[in-house]
Amino acid sequence: MKTVCLILIMLIMPLMNIFGQGAGRDRQPVVAGSFYPAGADRLRSELAGYFASCKKAGSGVSVRAIIVPHAGYVFSGHTAAAGFAAVPADASYENIFLIGVSHRYAFEGAAVYTSGDLVTPLGTLKVNKELGEKLKSTNKWFIEKDVAHIPEHSLEVELPFIQYHFKNVPKIVPVLIGTHNTSIIKAVASGLQPWFNSRNLFVISSDFSHYPSYDNARRVDRLSSDAIVNGDPEGFLKTIRKIESSGTENLATAMCGWPAGLVLLYLAEKSEGIVMRNVEYSNSGDSPRGARDEVVGYNAIVAEMKQQEQPAADASEAFTLTAGEKATLLTIAREAITAHLNGLKPGPVPQAKLTPRLKEPLGAFVTLTKEGDLRGCIGRFTSPDPLWKVIGNMAVEAAFGDPRFPVLSKSEYPSIHIEISVLGPMKKINSISEIETGKHGIYLKKGFRSGTLLPQVAVERGWNTEQFLGYCARDKAGIGWDGWKDKDTEIFVYEAYVFGE
Repeated sequence: MKTVCLILIMLIMPLMNIFGQGAGRDRQPVVAGSFYPAGADRLRSELAGYFASCKKAGSGVSVRAIIVPHAGYVFSGHTAAAGFAAVPADASYENIFLIGVSHRYAFEGAAVYTSGDLVTPLGTLKVNKELGEKLKSTNKWFIEKDVAHIPEHSLEVELPFIQYHFKNVPKIVPVLIGTHNTSIIKAVASGLQPWFNSRNLFVISSDFSHYPSYDNARRVDRLSSDAIVNGDPEGFLKTIRKIESSGTENLATAMCGWPAGLVLLYLAEKSEGIVMRNVEYSNSGDSPRGARDEVVGYNAIVAEMKQQEQPAADASEAFTLTAGEKATLLTIAREAITAHLNGLKPGPVPQAKLTPRLKEPLGAFVTLTKEGDLRGCIGRFTSPDPLWKVIGNMAVEAAFGDPRFPVLSKSEYPSIHIEISVLGPMKKINSISEIETGKHGIYLKKGFRSGTLLPQVAVERGWNTEQFLGYCARDKAGIGWDGWKDKDTEIFVYEAYVFGE
């Protein structure tokens, strides 16, 4: 009998530790020792390892938000670190709004934790209780529900990254969303809008696909990431629903924290100049401890605002398109292909939609994919023609003129995804150390042979700089894997502004 009682006490004690954290009590860690190390020294050591190989934040950007994963560190730690590393460590923020979706409780609204501070093995993070109470008092959808916060892992796993990365750790505003009701999610975003500015950082905690195969995860996670980077909330919702109804084997969800991602898109939609980019992708199958038959996907996505105080020579670095301009170019590409399939000429583009930016003579590539696989890619580095005309012509060439593929058929057409890359000027480099993977595309030229790979290819394939060059040299320029090393091979870099349907 004593043995049974002892066992019961041992089982009950952890629950008391979790659920007995009442009002006025700091929230204690509940997944230390399982999702991440419980010892401070080992935790710091692991974090140092993850950050060591991450690209540091560049100058001239102000980060407004990041989307980072919340799985066990052995699976998603490096991708999470890549997201945080994109934020300057010395950035001065008043608050970090840490937003996730409740995994254990469903409720209408968003639970804001104000009962105490947040404890991890690395110490205590201060909660901005006054701001949290203000949210709850001014918007009916912000509520108190500590029972959801106490056992929740999705916010907790981000805290050590915050403590390790930032030189001056801001106060935290912990928010857990408990609903999939898009009207309520939009109202939550509206309540947060006044704080979505350069003084605050929004950290969105979410994994992506759950349990498809390795290859299927890469495919659907790219679709979800692209939808976020495009910045269109309704387009994102349609993408998530399409993925989850696609019949992909073992797929449980396209993005477990999509309501939190949708909040970010609603916030960004009302803010001028926000640009989103994916800084790293991985899934649990990339970990030595992960199998590849059923995986979980992880994206690190950054929402930033380019500083405008730049000399004219650097104008290409600040190239952006409005949501309307992107929609116009994608429509032009789609209609050009449709017309060609039907033996017709594309109809005229309404002049009102042809902004000065779309009339600029710029180079561009149009890439077609089918279920995540390349189906055609053709472009020009420079062009005397306006951008809108280049896009229409290159869309037709990608569909019907890429020699690597048969011409596009009418039966295939509905499943084609269109991506556009608008190119900046090319710059010859003297050292490969000047190449920034994910930012730069490369163009190799040796005699009459040449080849290029767009910036996003290195990120999608997980290549380092030398792999990027090797594949371009061998598969695109036809000069062999090490051909880029030859003295008479010229290496150029360029940047691309990438968006898709």
